[in-house]
Amino acid sequence: MDLTAYDLVLLNTSGGKDSSVMAWNVTKMAEAQGVKDRLVLGHATFREEWKGTVEVVKKQAEQLGLPFHVVTRGEGLLDYVRRRKMWPSSMARYCTSDFKRAPIDKLITQLAPGLERRLKVLNVMGLRAQESPARAKKVPFKVNERRTNGRRHVDDWLPILDMKIEEVWETIKANAIPQHVAYSLGMPRLSCVFCIFAPKAALVLAGKQEENKELLKEYVAVEKEIGHSFRKDFKIAEVLEAVEAGQDSGQVADWKM
Repeated sequence: MDLTAYDLVLLNTSGGKDSSVMAWNVTKMAEAQGVKDRLVLGHATFREEWKGTVEVVKKQAEQLGLPFHVVTRGEGLLDYVRRRKMWPSSMARYCTSDFKRAPIDKLITQLAPGLERRLKVLNVMGLRAQESPARAKKVPFKVNERRTNGRRHVDDWLPILDMKIEEVWETIKANAIPQHVAYSLGMPRLSCVFCIFAPKAALVLAGKQEENKELLKEYVAVEKEIGHSFRKDFKIAEVLEAVEAGQDSGQVADWKM
């Protein structure tokens, strides 16, 4: 990728393993091309993500020597669920569109407002084909028609799309890239604490952590309030029951996104 062709290279990061490796690789590429000063880390935060995520993003940014911006929708996901009276799902994935993409849209507008000429922006994400059949169908590079307008041209780039999980962890270990404690607990992903796509075992493991117990109870209260099951195959109330019963979560399998 010719990074010199862009005025701004925005590295989208969740703070998780994949986006941290993406940021590492692209930063090294930018250093080689002499345009590291065009790179910015962007993280969309919300109350329902793992505590300490913003701090991890800060450590990763400091290691890379990059500026970083934390953006937010301005309300919690559970507040939004209450208003919609429906949980996100694979068919209505507003947790991604409204709480991640939309705040990043505003960040792009803020960082690349447009000068006397049309700016070129490279929007970089750490998605991998191995994560799900849907992501396996994605192309590594395309014009972002939704974000492109008369003032800026935006391209999307997925530089680690073909990277395998083993390569991700090898890169992390070889370069001591800071990671969230959730991984050491046994979580394979750093997403929402209680992700709608996660298997019950992952939700139980998350719920067993002291810092997450009140949040789990709030999820259960919202589920009861709106009368809509957290998942088609089980209720989030069942997760709380398992946690309170001291049930062992067992081995947590990764889940498709």
